[in-house]
Order: sequence, then C-alpha cells, then structure tokens
Amino acid sequence: MKARYKKYELHFKRPASTSRGTYKTRTVWFLMLEKNGKTGIGECAPLPGLSTETPDEVESLLNKICANPKNYVNILDAAQNVSSVRFALETALQDLKTGGRQLLFPSGFTEGKKGILINGLIWMGEPEFILSQIQEKLKAGFRCIKLKIGSLDFKKELEILKSIRENYDNTQITLRVDANGAFHPDEAMEKLHKLAQFDLHSIEQPIAAGQWKKMAKICKNSPVPVTLDEELIGIHDKNKKEKLLNTIRPQFIILKPSLHGGLSGCEEWIELAKNRSIGWWVTSYLESDIGLNAIAQWTFQQNAKGHQGLGTGQLFTNNIPSPLEIRGEKLWFNPNKIFEFPKTIL
Repeated sequence: MKARYKKYELHFKRPASTSRGTYKTRTVWFLMLEKNGKTGIGECAPLPGLSTETPDEVESLLNKICANPKNYVNILDAAQNVSSVRFALETALQDLKTGGRQLLFPSGFTEGKKGILINGLIWMGEPEFILSQIQEKLKAGFRCIKLKIGSLDFKKELEILKSIRENYDNTQITLRVDANGAFHPDEAMEKLHKLAQFDLHSIEQPIAAGQWKKMAKICKNSPVPVTLDEELIGIHDKNKKEKLLNTIRPQFIILKPSLHGGLSGCEEWIELAKNRSIGWWVTSYLESDIGLNAIAQWTFQQNAKGHQGLGTGQLFTNNIPSPLEIRGEKLWFNPNKIFEFPKTIL
C-alpha cells in the first residue's frame, strides 16, 4: 500500500461568522491510500481555534502515515488523538476496501432511494441578514432551523427569535440555537429562561467547555434542553467519556467525526449515550463533499433519528462536484452522478 496527501483550500461563498470569528477560507487535506490499482480518499479537516490539533500537527502525522502507511492502517489507534486525521484514515481505508468509488457504506441512501433529514443552518449577522436566510430556508422546504447566536447583542437575538415565532409556531418550524459557549456561567440561566419562551428544541453548548459542574447544573435546571458539542472535543478515552456523561447528564450530544475521534470515536459516544437515554445527532464540520459524503453514508447506517446537521456542502464556491444533493429538507445521494476530483488532487 502507498499513501500520499494533497492540501486544498475551500472558499466560502460568503464569510461564515461564528462567536469565535469569521471564516473566508478553510484548509483541508485529502489523504489517498493506493493499492492494487485502486485509490481510497479520505478528508482531513481540522478547524483552527476549535480542533485540538494544529495544521502543523496534522501535516506531521500525515507525513508519518505516508512514510509507512501499514503501521497506521493496521493500528488505527495510532492516530486516535488527532481526530481529523483519524477520520481521514478510516474513510480512505473504507473507500479503498469498497473499490475506491466513494461508496463507503452501500445502502438505500447511496442507491438514491432514501434521503437524510437535515436542518437549515443560519449564520450569524445583522438581523436583516438572518431573517433573509430564514426566508430562503423556508422557501426551500426546511422545517428545522439552526441559528448561531452569541455574537450579536442578546436583546437583538431575542427580537429575531420573537419575530420568527410571531410568524411560525413550533408545529411549523423546529428551532435549534447554538451558542458556541458564548454565555458566561453566571448569566446563562437568566438567558436560558428568556430563550425558553420561543419553544426551542435545544441549545448547543451554552457555556464554554471544561466547566463540568457548572454545565451539569445548567443541564439539570435549564428550561431549554441542552446539547453538548465542544465539550466532547479531545476526549478519546472511554472512561473519561463515561465520566463526562455521568457528571453532566446532557439531554443531547452532537457528533462530528472530524472533531470527535473519527467514525469509531463517534460510534463509542453513541453507544454510551444510548445506554444513558441521551439523544444524539450528527453534523458535518465544514468539510468538502468528500468528508460530507462519508459522514452522510455512515450517519444513514447508524439509523440516526430526526434532523441531522449535514447541509454545509453548499457553502463553498470550489467544492468537489459530487452526487450529494439537497432537495427540500433532505440530503440525497444521486447514483447517476460521480465525484469530479480536480487534477491538482489526483
């Protein structure tokens, strides 16, 4: 087996704003595993400021894999602590095993017979911009909307939510919000009570990660169900995962294979969550359609319930052309289309 990788810069159609800053581009690496004339491709997509690994650490590990792929293919745990590389390695290997056609997990999804419910993602910005995005999503057929909050004045954000609910009740639109840890622990409960009047499905990561006791208190008393996201980053040991879930007892967890230990790491989180009656769903992590495709196929196999966060493929001007299509509020795989890799990658 041989291995190589290529660096690729994705360009956002419009700047993507979060509580941590604004992204205009994002860098990914494509890992290629080659054997017997077949090539398996996986995507490595760390995000500086959120991933625990740095771009330098990613490239260093990729170089080690390329120098001796057998060591890593046979012992995937060798990449356990670098989630984005673990995900790339797992998916490239799975793609190679199934013929190198990006059909990693054949199913009703890859046959084009069934779609995956997804939420519509609304980016931060001025109220007019947010409301215009919501109108676009509703017109497209979305019935579950996820809003990023935490960057505007909180009163403005409440006004936006009020405006939505004045026009659409919770039978017409399911509302999820993502604070990305923006609330101060001392003010979190007050804000959550104000948010509760808008019949929210859930709120992601109301306070910054690493404050287990404070987060546990919030999860116990919040009038809005709480979802953990950043809280799971960097936790790969099963015992520590169990300790986190037993301590915080969230209502939901969100899983990002590129961020939470690859596919195998997420499968372990799912098992532990199910054993504790904790809900879960999967989201992509601003990957190109190569990573998104692998996540979607895997998600379908997990029998994930409800709306998943897999609608990020349309954010880039130079995404990899693929069979993935969004129709209404579902992500579909069109078996009549193929992946079109730029020559600079292959």
